[in-house]
Amino acid sequence: MATIQEKLSVLANTLEKSDDLTEAQLLDEKKKNTVIDFKMVTFSLAGKDYAIDIMKVKEIVKAGHFTYVPNALPFVLGVYNLRGDIIPIIDLRLFFNSPVPAHDDDYQENLLFVAVGEQTFGVVVDNIDKVVGIQKSTIQPPHPLFGDINIKYIYGVAEYENNLYVLLDIDRIFGVRTPEEERELAETAQAQMKMRQAEYVQAESQESGSEKKEEAPLPSPQEEKALDLSFISDSLRTLKKFSVTPVTKEWTEKRYAEWLKERGNANTQLQSEADADQFLAPFYSKCTGTWWTEDLADSVASALPANSAKNIVVWNPGCGKGYESYSLACILKRKYPDAKIKVYGHDVDLLSISNAPLLNLSDEASISWYQPYTVRTAGGDYTFNKDIKDSVLFEYHDCVNTNSLPPVDIIFARDVLAFLPEASQGTLLSEFGEKVKGNGVIIVGENEAIAIPGWTKKSAGNVAVYSK
Repeated sequence: MATIQEKLSVLANTLEKSDDLTEAQLLDEKKKNTVIDFKMVTFSLAGKDYAIDIMKVKEIVKAGHFTYVPNALPFVLGVYNLRGDIIPIIDLRLFFNSPVPAHDDDYQENLLFVAVGEQTFGVVVDNIDKVVGIQKSTIQPPHPLFGDINIKYIYGVAEYENNLYVLLDIDRIFGVRTPEEERELAETAQAQMKMRQAEYVQAESQESGSEKKEEAPLPSPQEEKALDLSFISDSLRTLKKFSVTPVTKEWTEKRYAEWLKERGNANTQLQSEADADQFLAPFYSKCTGTWWTEDLADSVASALPANSAKNIVVWNPGCGKGYESYSLACILKRKYPDAKIKVYGHDVDLLSISNAPLLNLSDEASISWYQPYTVRTAGGDYTFNKDIKDSVLFEYHDCVNTNSLPPVDIIFARDVLAFLPEASQGTLLSEFGEKVKGNGVIIVGENEAIAIPGWTKKSAGNVAVYSK
């Protein structure tokens, strides 16, 4: 029969084991109860660990032999046929200026097919690791020390099994605003408008003075108009990056008079991006962001000067999806049939500029004035012939920064200046004046007014042309 001391010893050992077991069980339970609400695909670039939200990844494959696209951006490797869909292939290493290992022509690249809005892109990385799940709340904001990649492209930093992963923001890389950013812009515009109204009311109160018995006079119609225009200017800058400066002031004042009639005195302010879009709808030049009508093509052709040079160089900043650049190339081929044409299409919208070399014509456009410059693809679509495609070079480029363009014969920049800050407008206009040859022309938006010493304006249909 066991003594009391033996029983106590056994009990102590049991409790000790029980405590150890409880601690282990608690750790297991902690892992089991961790809510995994975010999954990411991890991969490497230049030996460093990165990740992408799995909801953005449509497929992971190995592939090679991409179809080359003439005049594409350096980081666009070409296009790939994914079960009938033609997908642009972006080398993320080249985009971030990382080294790319040498390999033979038969090498199969590691590809992540990612969804950006309604578009799909193939993204080339060094190695694809695995899918991991974490708590979204554990994602830390990016730190400026991540110098390899612009911080605006980083969503955050996540830790998993003692490894730190830089979580990339695919939407920002390709220049797409998220719904949250859209809402934030609208809320910021409303907050700024309310703040300006409060400042005005406060200024009115202070001016009247607390000891004055007589009420302060009501603002004159001119003062009310100036105040409303100030509110609208702030809202347009916040919601659409539209700047009310000497370039756009005349149009904005005219549009405000129309807006006042449409909306009435009590409903003139821009409460949302939809309001801003409606206000700006008449601003845009004819056929902006789409295929050109024949009458616009004729107007542009008639606005171009006679030029017997063997080389015609055109700068098309803000080229967007490529409609303007290709349309210009066709017009220039018609206007200067014996010249070698080079159109430099620049834009900071990576999504648009990457897709521009792949642009096909609509059925309607393919039988219009574009027809002499088109060919039909094996898939039945219409695209531009080799001569036109070779004459257009699309580049991911900020037009405000100094670039190495040669002297140009034509600058075609419709509706570009209006969406730049006033200081940037001045910089770009100075660039325009320096880069255009003596017999060259500058074409801006129908509702943009520019002032460059020695340059005067003339109009040709819907085209605003400036020349020396």
